[in-house]
Amino acid sequence: MTDLAEKVRLGDPDRHAATLAAPEADRAKLWPLYAFNLEIARAPWVTQEPLIAEMRLQFWSDTLDEIAAGASARAHEVAAPLAQVWRGAGLPVELGHAMIAARRQDITREGFADAQALERYLNATNGHLMWLAARSLGANPDAEAVVRDMAHAAGLANWFLAVRELAARNLPPLPDDTDTAIRALARNGLDRLAHARQQRASVAAAATPALLTGWQAGAILHRAATDPGLVRTGGLALSEFSRRGRLVLRALSGRW
Repeated sequence: MTDLAEKVRLGDPDRHAATLAAPEADRAKLWPLYAFNLEIARAPWVTQEPLIAEMRLQFWSDTLDEIAAGASARAHEVAAPLAQVWRGAGLPVELGHAMIAARRQDITREGFADAQALERYLNATNGHLMWLAARSLGANPDAEAVVRDMAHAAGLANWFLAVRELAARNLPPLPDDTDTAIRALARNGLDRLAHARQQRASVAAAATPALLTGWQAGAILHRAATDPGLVRTGGLALSEFSRRGRLVLRALSGRW
């Protein structure tokens, strides 16, 4: 599991940092899910050949089918621990497939037709991932809507942070990058974040590490709503001191 933790640390440092606040046994459930997410998120970007990217995604689609069928895990550092977590928590395999399907849009470099299309993408990526993580830690099915509200806010914040890089890679990151449109997206994200936090009591405390990964969402979305130009110019990120301080406060309080 140490190798998976290092993979996540290098490829997804914010999720890694948040997961360090979890008990060791919970980390062992989260690292494989986050490593799986890294594998499929990277697939469209590690090659210029769409066919090779598609083959990488198909590998993970086949892996999920084998996990669901109870077959032996593939010879890959992520596959065996992923199978253990997926089967142990009884996670729905269709969510993993939906995560993979969403990444095919990244291969084609297609933009989003409207805000609703972007929301569907965020739900199929960060939304499914956070819900799978929360379920693996014992979240009750009744908490799904709350977790997905939190996931939307966190996913949107992360997407805003990536806008400049995505544009440089020829993927149109926003359906409309005007100040008005960005502000509307940010305010909607803040509304959903507020709603999730109002319903915090409906999410089992054991699932806190899964939702803690969105610890920066509020501050980033507030900055985007106040100054949308920061989204386009790549100036939205918080300082390292602010990031770490906010994580510590959220982790100590348990109030994601």
